[in-house]
Order: sequence, then C-alpha cells, then structure tokens
Amino acid sequence: MKVAIIGAGNMGSAIAGGLAQGQFISTEQITVSNPSNEKLERLKASYPTIHITNNNVEAAMQADLIIVAVKPWLVESVIRPLKLKKPQLLVSLAAGVSFEQLAHYANSELTMFRVIPNTAIEQQASMTVIAERNASTEQQQTILSIFSEMGRAMMLPENQMGAATALASCGLAYVMKYVQAAMQAGVESGLRPHEAMTLVAQSLEGAAQILLNTSTHPSLEIDKITTPGGLTIKGLNALEHEGFTSAVIKAMKAAQ
Repeated sequence: MKVAIIGAGNMGSAIAGGLAQGQFISTEQITVSNPSNEKLERLKASYPTIHITNNNVEAAMQADLIIVAVKPWLVESVIRPLKLKKPQLLVSLAAGVSFEQLAHYANSELTMFRVIPNTAIEQQASMTVIAERNASTEQQQTILSIFSEMGRAMMLPENQMGAATALASCGLAYVMKYVQAAMQAGVESGLRPHEAMTLVAQSLEGAAQILLNTSTHPSLEIDKITTPGGLTIKGLNALEHEGFTSAVIKAMKAAQ
C-alpha cells in the first residue's frame, strides 16, 4: 500500500514516523508533502527512504491511502485539487470536519475515514478514534491495523466522535493538568520536581495497565487501595469535597 501524508506538522510528522517504525507500511511506500522544506528534511534525515515533495497533487496521485494532516480551515483547499477517486482511501485528521463536509470537497462515493489521534502518537502510545464512510470490513480493518501500530485504535460511529475526542484527545491535556497539580503538591512536600513527576507518571502508567489488561473496573481498584480510616479515603473525600468528579464531567462535556 502506497501512503501519501499531506502536511508535515506535528501530527503528520508523527504519523510518518510511526508508519516508518511499524511493520504494516514500508518506508519506501510513504510520501510526505509539505509547502516548506524544513520539516520534510528532518523526516528525510530520520528515514532516508521516505519520499518528500512540495506538491500535494503529485503525492496523492499514485497513493492508495491519502492522509490529510492539516488544520481544519485548510482541509477544503487541500482536498479539492487532489481529485481523488475510488479505490483510493481518504483519511482526514481534522477534528470537527464532518463526512458531509468532506463529501463536498472530494468524490462523495470515496471511502473516507475520520481519524483523531492524540499527541502520544509521537511515543507510539496514542488512543486513536476512527469513524468510517463507505468502507468495507476489510478497509476498516486496514485502517485499524495501521493506527494500532501507533498505540490503540477504536472504530466508532461518527456521532460519537465528539465524546470520544473529549475523552481521548482533549483528555490527555486533562491528565497532564492532574500530573502538574500533583507535582506541585509533591514539591510543596519536599520532593524535587523530577521525582514528583516520575512518581505520578508511573502511577498513571500502572493504573492504565491495570485497566487495559484486565477485566476490572475503576471502582474495584479504588476499593483495593482504600482501607478504613486510611490515607487514601481521606484524599478521595477531599477530592469529592472540592467537586473533583463534577469538574471532570464538566470538562469532558465542554470539549464536545
């Protein structure tokens, strides 16, 4: 499969690097297009067999899969000149640009995917949300396989993309905010910043591994840690007194 990535910004470059490091697509089959050369040259230095160009149409012409990794307000001006046609597959990374809009910019019969990764894709640890239009089961599995090499990927209906993006993409910022706050508490208690960060980050990784690798539920794991009269229940109650659960719910709903 030949892949064209239109846009070499943070997300486009991260996906190019992720594909290059994976097993599904060989680097020789990847072309990255960008109007300026600096980011392209950095990619080429890291992955010498990747193809680079300043011409979007040239990049897309011979590609089986076209990944459009540009800002939402640029999507129309980027897609229209490509003149994509079946059996090419279009992947849009632009949050908020619906299939209905994409169908106006490209052939409405084209197989399309809306894909929303998060910035952890640079570490091959993204939670990527995918919706499809006109895709066969085999095509859906292809896209899932590609993005699963860069973390985890989940296929959802388009009408659930907003909620999923709030949890998986915006939610990453909320997690970082928690880490930052916990670090401040650790520093106030005498820990060095890097020590506090490591303690909190490893705790988060441990919690993630428990939830992803077992059939447990957060409530069950909280019960395991919480003993009568212990420190954990005091901290949990303090969080609830300050409206922690309500604040998280409001943040997730505000981001949809």
